[in-house]
Amino acid sequence: MEDPGIAERLVDSLVRPDGSPKKRPVHTIGIGATGSFLASHVARDYCISKHFQGTETPVTVRFSNGSGSAVQHDGWSDVRGMATRFHLDDGTATDLIAMTLPEFFTPTPETFLDFALAAKPAKFSRESPWRKILDMLKLTPPMRDPYPGETVRPDEGAMRFADRNGYAQLAVFQAAAIGAPASYDRASYHAVHTFVITAPDGTRRWVRFTWQPIAGVLDTNPNAPPEDVYLQDKLRERLALAPARFSLMMSIGEIGDAFDDPTRPWPPHRVRVMMGTLTLDTVVKDQEADCERLSFNPGLLTDGIEPSGDLVLRARKDVYEISSKRRGAVPCPFSRSQANDE
Repeated sequence: MEDPGIAERLVDSLVRPDGSPKKRPVHTIGIGATGSFLASHVARDYCISKHFQGTETPVTVRFSNGSGSAVQHDGWSDVRGMATRFHLDDGTATDLIAMTLPEFFTPTPETFLDFALAAKPAKFSRESPWRKILDMLKLTPPMRDPYPGETVRPDEGAMRFADRNGYAQLAVFQAAAIGAPASYDRASYHAVHTFVITAPDGTRRWVRFTWQPIAGVLDTNPNAPPEDVYLQDKLRERLALAPARFSLMMSIGEIGDAFDDPTRPWPPHRVRVMMGTLTLDTVVKDQEADCERLSFNPGLLTDGIEPSGDLVLRARKDVYEISSKRRGAVPCPFSRSQANDE
């Protein structure tokens, strides 16, 4: 990173006035579950990483709402998160951080700081019917009406930023209309960034990862009054009856694809490989100690997987570490000793 202080400023910019200093500044509300990951029979042909070699790998997963508010609003339209830690058999770990948004908002840390400042929550301004019609004529998503009790939101600032910066338009417009999942296990989660994997023969490939729910994607009814609290209960109910499963899909990039820009999607016809199945069967008993105090990090990688030249991905490693220290969480296990202490 050219600016060594930008990670600190990014963390500062993400803190909401209705957040909590002891909680994550974004994806504040969440729930943890445990289970295992079993690689597919072809995964080892593409990547030498331990969790792709065909034996079961224990996992800890944290599902979350994207908002930085400390008040839970499960039914509100919001990006959701899925942070997965693979506990490797040598005592180390590797993380995969994903969200329901397929693209990121900006291509660099500096532009992300500009976006975060522009999208600070502000007083909700209701859009008139005539303005909604004008938006639709311009092929712009009309602003939704406020939910009961909703007084502030970041959408207005984000929309203005997207109007001025074309690279943010796809993610901002998708986020504005993303809705709410019927359950955390009924949503697709995208790791957004590009990673470089190494095969046993030394072949290096530029790839992107996505979790696909085996039960299928299901959202709530956007025309029904939203529920405030239901996602954590739904997950508990589901896992009490049967495990929830996800397929880990890997898309392989080709020459001309955006390897270093998370705002640009790849063509849909890229080769996709099913790398394995995640099975979640237990909700973490002590959520505070064994989930909320954990420090997931997109930079926590293992042999066989390395970051691309994506500057936002590289910056997020420092942002997550700074946020972890501020809230007094368990340090991310970048060393073997930390992994064993976790």
